[in-house]
Amino acid sequence: MKRIALAAALAAAFTGSAFAQSSVTLYGRINTTVEARKFSSADDEVYGMFNNASRWGLRGTEDLGGGLKAFFQLESGFGSDNGSGTGGFSRDAYVGLNSASLGQVKLGKFNTFGYYATVDYIGNFNHNTGLTSEDNLYGLAVTLNNAVEYVTPTFGGFTGSATVAAGEGSATQTKFYEVAGAYDMGALHLGAAWNKAEILGQDVVKGFTLGAWYAFGPFGVGASFDQADRPVLGKRDHVALTGMYTMGNSEFHLSYGWADEWDNAADTDAQQITLGYNYNLSKRTKVYAFFFKTNTGAAATDYGDPGEDIRSLGFGIRHNF
Repeated sequence: MKRIALAAALAAAFTGSAFAQSSVTLYGRINTTVEARKFSSADDEVYGMFNNASRWGLRGTEDLGGGLKAFFQLESGFGSDNGSGTGGFSRDAYVGLNSASLGQVKLGKFNTFGYYATVDYIGNFNHNTGLTSEDNLYGLAVTLNNAVEYVTPTFGGFTGSATVAAGEGSATQTKFYEVAGAYDMGALHLGAAWNKAEILGQDVVKGFTLGAWYAFGPFGVGASFDQADRPVLGKRDHVALTGMYTMGNSEFHLSYGWADEWDNAADTDAQQITLGYNYNLSKRTKVYAFFFKTNTGAAATDYGDPGEDIRSLGFGIRHNF
């Protein structure tokens, strides 16, 4: 009994001194839809259950004192429709340091600051997941490996970032550069970024993106623009527009996306529209329904085979934990 008591005392002492300033959180999202999809290349509708970027993860922080904190995040995707897993932490895997006065540095795998500040920021219906994603036509790089990102402290509502990802001399690994910024003041958000991805010194895609969101009363409206420049294909512009009206627990959503033809590829334009409705059962759980439709040029491959169009009517449940 004395040994047990001593062990308990030592455990309590170490817990109090070494771990009192640390925290680790298990989090996730399960997002599943049942849809009736009609493809232009097929005669019959397809009825199915679909995963919408479900994920789980671990995130943690440690207070190091003097305004400095260490943090990490590990995130993996899985199929909420069939229980399949992607293996490893394929969505996020990073560690970093944050200082209130000096800014933040993180290293690993993550999405770009510019993506989050523009097209992702305005995607409020199903949060850029599933068939209705506002980023379906987004032309720039999103997820980075082997990346280092610095984010400045916020000055007068403005936050800047600079990101570099190492190509490691590989013919399959992308080297990446980005400078980006965001401005938040009250109900207004603005974002902008320029970035470039290359492999072994050859450009894969480069360009810039802009985004804005404004909320007034029960309404919210957003817009983003990006221009991608790819070898051979040339340039392509993409615009996404979103709107939301909130009434009690209900949200009514409308979004529209348009991308013009690539400079050197005729009939590659594409459009999409989503009419959506969310009902928030709680802060973490919602049910929703939507109608989604595309209209693409004969050579566009944004939704599958050249010229493929999709129409979908769906119902979904989303739960965050």
